[in-house]
Amino acid sequence: MTISPVSILSARFDVEDAHLLAVAREQGAYATLDTLFDMTPDDVTEEVKNSGLRGRGGAGFPAGIKWSFLPKDTGKPVYLTVNADESEPATFKDRYIIVRDPHLLIEGIIICCYAIGCHDAYIYIRGEYTSQYEILRSAVEEAYAAGYLGESVAGHDFSLQLTIHRGAGAYICGEETALLESIEGKKGQPRSKPPFPAVVGLYGCPTIINNVQTIASLPYILANGAAAYRAYGTEKSPGTHLFGISGHVERPGMYELPLGLPLLGVIDEVAGGVWRGRGLKAVIPGGSSTPVLTAEEAATVTLDYESMAAHKTMFGSGGIVVLDETVDMVRVVENLIQFYHHESCGQCTPCREGLGWMEKLVRKLLAGEGSHADIDLLLELCDNIEMKTVCVLSAACTMPVRSYLVKFRHEFEACVTEHSAAAQPAQNLEAAP
Repeated sequence: MTISPVSILSARFDVEDAHLLAVAREQGAYATLDTLFDMTPDDVTEEVKNSGLRGRGGAGFPAGIKWSFLPKDTGKPVYLTVNADESEPATFKDRYIIVRDPHLLIEGIIICCYAIGCHDAYIYIRGEYTSQYEILRSAVEEAYAAGYLGESVAGHDFSLQLTIHRGAGAYICGEETALLESIEGKKGQPRSKPPFPAVVGLYGCPTIINNVQTIASLPYILANGAAAYRAYGTEKSPGTHLFGISGHVERPGMYELPLGLPLLGVIDEVAGGVWRGRGLKAVIPGGSSTPVLTAEEAATVTLDYESMAAHKTMFGSGGIVVLDETVDMVRVVENLIQFYHHESCGQCTPCREGLGWMEKLVRKLLAGEGSHADIDLLLELCDNIEMKTVCVLSAACTMPVRSYLVKFRHEFEACVTEHSAAAQPAQNLEAAP
């Protein structure tokens, strides 16, 4: 099987200066708008439903169905918020879209807003994305000047205001309700659900929250039809995805691929295989919050939502991290817990206190001062923290940590064994009297 990248989202990535409106327009940007305004909003939503496009932020919920959850005739404005707070470690797909083709994102925003009846949209962008913000800001200004945003979008009877809101570097604001709180000027902490944002969202109004890649997929669907989009991928996981492949491979980078391809085939053919002639130890399949796969498991996984679920992990953000045979899994877990403990908003006790406790236990093991009981306690803490909080950050840490503890327990036990051996007194080798 020969695996070749495709170009739906990435069609203009390698075009010089494609982030500029003049160049993007020469390459087809905004060409869907006349078609868009000849359709009814319901027809646009139905086309997106038929395409099978699933949310690319990690959850994988069908986008068109999500739009249909908006209540009708509430008398309140409808908002769209685009989640560009790309904070998941090992994930960098949205950054590529923003830098290489921001007008693709803006065109997708127009399509979505027309479909859901939104006239005020927001892009919530990660605070550390400084150069990305500048490129996006310039693109939005160009779109306003050209009439693609404002009171009469592309000369049609539809108004749309687009605001870029910069975050302050909090991972938790990638969670949709914390993102809304941040836009409203409050502390970025998740809300209890229900009510869900589609009913009570930004400023208490119906709100759709979609990921950058989800929105950027819309122009292709509108231009070519749902069937053309479904020609890629699988029946339940149609379309393409931007996979950020990093770690111990010969050719790390961003690759757009159809869903459903074998994971090891992609690592070997697309990313050049495990580097330096080393063996494969494990693969993180979709960003740091997804349970790890052993090399044996990776050999039977395909890159789609269903296969990942069958292997008790998640497709996540498509951030694939390849780990070679030299990796110390205990150190990986230390790094993982440290990140999530630092990024906890502190609202919920299990997350705020429990993750710090887990971090201390792992460091105790690494210092050679731990016991087998500490490993069992780590597993118990995973069970007592996961999904015992307002949002899923607790699960984002404990699900992967549990997978390392179960699949690579021998490495954690080695810390204990080495400590135990070092602590034993030297044997008395003198002959008995």
